[in-house]
Amino acid sequence: MIRALRSLAFLAFGFSAATVYAAVILLVSWGPASWTRALLVGFCRLALRAGDFFCGMKVVVEGEENIPDSPSVIMVKHTSVLETYGHVPMFPKTAWVVKQELLQVPFIGWAIGRVFNPIAINRGKGRTAVKQVIEKGKQRLAEGVWVTIFPEGTRVAPGETRRYGISGAVLAQEARVPIVPVAHNAGDFWARRQFIKTAGTVRFCIGPPIDAAAQSPKVTNLIVQDWIENKMREISSAYKD
Repeated sequence: MIRALRSLAFLAFGFSAATVYAAVILLVSWGPASWTRALLVGFCRLALRAGDFFCGMKVVVEGEENIPDSPSVIMVKHTSVLETYGHVPMFPKTAWVVKQELLQVPFIGWAIGRVFNPIAINRGKGRTAVKQVIEKGKQRLAEGVWVTIFPEGTRVAPGETRRYGISGAVLAQEARVPIVPVAHNAGDFWARRQFIKTAGTVRFCIGPPIDAAAQSPKVTNLIVQDWIENKMREISSAYKD
């Protein structure tokens, strides 16, 4: 019962804070980009602290020394909501690859569109969506903005995986930038559609950059997936059941 109440308090606080921050971001969006970026990072850090305060989800980051000095493609395991905002303070300014519908959500979706200048795609369009990621992704990278991709396309249950989409590997090859793989065990404590959050240590593991120019995108994709899934077997209890 206590865990349920704490989880409810966390979700209520998170939604309220997100709405307030989104409204403020929209109000100051006419100003320097540094303002909205600071607000975004501030919210993400607040949300991480709230997860610890209400539910005991402590976040630790491993492998920060692997983050390159130049813009890169970030490929993140997708099992929870936590990683969507949790990785933001760890990296420089990034543009998300998101589904179009997200940007239509009042205030929060609008703010995401304003701050991230995301690459919004229709996942049902197949090759067209891949081309869009590559074309717009190259533009973002050329502007000094990193690109974040959740290669499985949607959240998966802890201990499971889906075929990784090829767009990240192709983008990295054509833009001549590395891929930074990120594994985490957030799904062990806050799984997809799971209301009650579980206390524990959420490990974000940032892997060594992967050279996308050294092999074909298909092989690069397999290298990225192998690194992430092998790391998941090491850090996630769901892979040990």
